[in-house]
Amino acid sequence: MPLKGHVPTAHKTYWLEHAWLGTHVEPGVALDVADDGHIAAVRTEAATPPPGAEVLRGLTVPGLANAHSHAFHRALRGTVQVGSGTFWTWRDFMYKVAQNLTPDSYFALARAVYAEMALAGITAVGEFHYVHHAPGGAPYADPNAMGEALIEAAAEAGIRITLLDTAYLAAGFGQAPSTHQLRFSDTTADAWAERVSALKPREHALIGAAIHSVRAVPAGQLATVAAWAAQRRAPLHVHLSEQTAENDACLAAHGRTPAQLLADHGVLGPRTTGVHNTHLTDADIALLGSTTTGTCMCPTTERDLADGIGPAVRLQRAGSPLSLGSDSHAVIDLLEEARAMELNERLSSRTRGHWTANALLTAATEDGHAALGWSQAGRLEAGALADFTTIALDSVRTAGPLPRLGAETAVFAASAADVRHTVVGGRHIVRDGAHTLVPDVPSALAATIAALRS
Repeated sequence: MPLKGHVPTAHKTYWLEHAWLGTHVEPGVALDVADDGHIAAVRTEAATPPPGAEVLRGLTVPGLANAHSHAFHRALRGTVQVGSGTFWTWRDFMYKVAQNLTPDSYFALARAVYAEMALAGITAVGEFHYVHHAPGGAPYADPNAMGEALIEAAAEAGIRITLLDTAYLAAGFGQAPSTHQLRFSDTTADAWAERVSALKPREHALIGAAIHSVRAVPAGQLATVAAWAAQRRAPLHVHLSEQTAENDACLAAHGRTPAQLLADHGVLGPRTTGVHNTHLTDADIALLGSTTTGTCMCPTTERDLADGIGPAVRLQRAGSPLSLGSDSHAVIDLLEEARAMELNERLSSRTRGHWTANALLTAATEDGHAALGWSQAGRLEAGALADFTTIALDSVRTAGPLPRLGAETAVFAASAADVRHTVVGGRHIVRDGAHTLVPDVPSALAATIAALRS
């Protein structure tokens, strides 16, 4: 299924005033897009726009990949900042919002959230989706109604989605789901696999799998989820060691860390991404690195929930590829996630320069897309998907540095507010800072969030 309303584009050319090509910023680049939505050619030394080309002024980079999202958490922004509390008190409020979701209201909210992502330069999202059933746990007439709503919402917002359909079966080690969690649970991993097998990929959508956490999927059922993903060569994501309480409970129940438990049941590997990976032992880090299991860092959520700073430098050095996500959507800004990963490490270590700007942009683009199964995205080169975004170099945040320092400017100075254009499959989704498919994104967000409070 093509992107909503999509008509295959005729061959067209974009002229990029400045383009980040993975290692450096190149001035004057003509980017030809074939009518199948892939890049046909990248021509450098194009000092002036070719006749008929669409002009993108600023710094164009590959589309950003938001590798970890819970779309309905966007309704929590601001509200959960009142007072204090812990991750666990935040979770209680999250459950209340989840209880009010229906397929229709989730579609409307997700459409607005994904449109906000497009405005932030995000061209693909990994939706870690676990609100499957009606309140009380009864399946909808279409057991995948909620997942289908998210897939359609991404289409209407004009971005790609990897639906990471999530197994969430228990409240904790040896604990049945709570009342709030009943709508998350398929009761067994086999039942989860049967339901998710009915979901089909589309042009803009891939189907992946997720294990919510080791506390939410009994150890004896982890292998079922891993096997489902392996048979389809699909991405598999898992919340891993987000809080120390999870580690303590896992050690008490199984005598090993969550990472070791996942390894014992065949979950780790190059198509698997651990989300957060915050509280790891030295052995855990070596295990994730040796299996090339990825790490998705979500710094703005991790700091919002006071979860801690994960060992991202050590994980990457051990062999774990890094990606980035906005998770609970305290903000939706992948440039801020990239910046925060470096700045958090500086605060923790009291040294600077753990990643170059190029490396941080790679985590936000190519490596993020790879974690979501979009191996053809994340690069400005012939044959890649024509997904890219343009960041202003003349805003109050970005004016001043030389254009050749565009990568540093984007990562360490720019914000989502500086995104001027977003193109997905050669199609302009955001033009001059305005969404072309969702005419008033702020109003759509306000209306859909207000409806969940009523």
